[in-house]
Amino acid sequence: MKRLYRSTANKMLCGVCGGIGEYFKVDPTIIRLVAVIAACCTLGWVLLAYIIAAVIIPKNPAEQ
Repeated sequence: MKRLYRSTANKMLCGVCGGIGEYFKVDPTIIRLVAVIAACCTLGWVLLAYIIAAVIIPKNPAEQ
């Protein structure tokens, strides 16, 4: 079963975008760019969602 985890290998801030990139097999840089553009367009709501995701999504136990 495939699970979403925060990444420690592709980590910039909390590893959320890296984990999403690993889950969907997409370059994490693309996810980060989309997140920054979306944060600018939504007046920061994506930033709030990122913080919530950093709290909710667990770290990858295989990378610890």
